[in-house]
Amino acid sequence: MNLSKIINKKEWASDYMVDEITHIIKTFERRDPGSKGEKDACEYMAEVLEKDCGCDEVKVESFKVHPVAFYGWAFFSASFVLAAILSFFFFPALSIVFVIAAFAAVILEFGVYKKVLDRFFKEKTSHNVTAIKKCKGETKRRIVFNGHPDAVWEWPVNYAFGGVCFEGHMVSVVVAALFYAVISIWYIIKNGIGFGVADTSDIVVKVGLWGLIFVPFTIGLYFIVNYRRVVDGANDNLSGCYMGISILKALKDEGVELENTEIAVILTGSEECGLRGSKAWCEMHEGEFKDVPTIFYAYDTIYDPKFLMANYRDLNGTVKADKELCDFFIQAATEIDVPCKKGWVPPFGGACDSAAFTQAGYRAAGITGLNHKIERYYHTRLDSYDNMNKEGLGNCFAASVKALEMFDNGKMD
Repeated sequence: MNLSKIINKKEWASDYMVDEITHIIKTFERRDPGSKGEKDACEYMAEVLEKDCGCDEVKVESFKVHPVAFYGWAFFSASFVLAAILSFFFFPALSIVFVIAAFAAVILEFGVYKKVLDRFFKEKTSHNVTAIKKCKGETKRRIVFNGHPDAVWEWPVNYAFGGVCFEGHMVSVVVAALFYAVISIWYIIKNGIGFGVADTSDIVVKVGLWGLIFVPFTIGLYFIVNYRRVVDGANDNLSGCYMGISILKALKDEGVELENTEIAVILTGSEECGLRGSKAWCEMHEGEFKDVPTIFYAYDTIYDPKFLMANYRDLNGTVKADKELCDFFIQAATEIDVPCKKGWVPPFGGACDSAAFTQAGYRAAGITGLNHKIERYYHTRLDSYDNMNKEGLGNCFAASVKALEMFDNGKMD
């Protein structure tokens, strides 16, 4: 089917998205993972999908989550590094153990998104939305548009000083841990393993004293997240939620029904605390959506048109996305003169929900519209409805509709 009429509605789509996103932010409570605001937003968008978008099946499903656990690595890692610094002056071998524990906490919880700290934090209930618009005839293929409705707690260092300082703060703690691991090994090689107060005349101990300059930065890690302030999350990531919603709304308004392509919109909660919603969805729907060729496009932070990109690697660069899907989206964008480039979610860049779908065996790719070098609006109060980019939204909408058109015409079967 030719969807050029829908593609040309990109200005309408961007206006519609901004209006709806503004309504959600102004109407409901803050949408931190597992909150009432997140639940209310999910239920509202589920109603929109059913009544305004013509979806045949709409479900809101709950799952359990420990929201604070994901950033809990900062508490554990900071504590372990401080313990390593202290231990160096009394028992250097123990300092090495604490450094290893510090890296294990951040790598497992944040690096690869494993639930290693959840048991230590309060449990809440989060929600996912699954909406399906069936086709007129036999279902021969399916496309899924995904976004996450939750918003993150503010990163105060990024808000106050910008991304360079935020990343520099993280790096300083990493350097502190490595510094004390190295000089602990140096001390053991030089003096052997032993207990007791270190001799301050020893050159290694003197170097260790200079390392105390890292203590304030390590203590600052306890305050990496401000749990008292939840950002609006207009771009990250109501923009991603409304990408699929606006496509279905445009199709319904124009009376367009596809013959053999089923469209689904899946909104997965608690993404900001470790892809918990998308992982829960994959567990609850194991074996589903595999009856016909199915592709997932997960959208996250659709903001700057200069940085619209298909991400070939995800989850801190550890998960390989579906290359054909990434190429396919870029091709679709190119055919309608929308700038779109190759990208990846780098180490310390986090992840998109596409990583969870990929890990579960689905064909998925993450589409983002942000500079992966952290900008000041990212995860701060500046991510609000009055700081959205209509050109970025409209371009992504048009490219997504073109990808849908090409997929519907069997160019990926």
